[in-house]
Amino acid sequence: MILLEVCVDTAAGLDAALAGGADRIELCSSLELGGLTPSAGLLSLARERGATARAMIRPRAGDFVFSPADAELMRADIKAAREAGIEGVVLGASRPDGTLDLDLLRHLAETSQGLKRTLHRAFDLVPDIEQAVDQAVALGFDTILTSGRAASALEGLADLEKMHRHAAGRIVVMAGAGINAHTVLRILPRVALEAVHGSCSVPAQPGSEAAARLGFVSPDRRETDRKHVAALKKALAHPAYGA
Repeated sequence: MILLEVCVDTAAGLDAALAGGADRIELCSSLELGGLTPSAGLLSLARERGATARAMIRPRAGDFVFSPADAELMRADIKAAREAGIEGVVLGASRPDGTLDLDLLRHLAETSQGLKRTLHRAFDLVPDIEQAVDQAVALGFDTILTSGRAASALEGLADLEKMHRHAAGRIVVMAGAGINAHTVLRILPRVALEAVHGSCSVPAQPGSEAAARLGFVSPDRRETDRKHVAALKKALAHPAYGA
């Protein structure tokens, strides 16, 4: 069975993902910015819903080169995720040259001991994917979320194949970026993935024209759609992929 993880940033998105059949939830805020740390309320709701969930730990938008102040906030957010009772966290940190910031990641791994850990798409900046896979394994991550260093997983197929071969069962390679019911059927024949990650979203409709006019509404905001989640789940259940 291929695990389906859906990223959400609202209570409605959480409910839509669960209703559509998501196996795991990535809890975020501001998905239009690539996903930031979720609110305490969303963490609490995920636990109340009985969701298998991991919390994004990303204190700001932009790159993944984090300052000491950023790192302090990330450690506090990891502790909050632990206290909320969810299964794990989603982490990543880079140096300016794109390599993984091993010192910071070791500190974050220590803070998150006992929680499951996904290495997020900071991985897609690395210059050497095989070295980075080995580093992720050594740091204790169980999953790498990656597009294969491309704008979408479909475009990054060659790297996804290379990563999957090199991982050799030591860590789960989870494809993300542009994953839907159609693209996944072009990826899985090439790479025997154990997990995929998608937003399964549609453009959000502003509830207030006045709010939009005054700039309070992001034009890029999207909403998780139950039908899109269900369609992707159905595609993953194709007999050719071992469901």
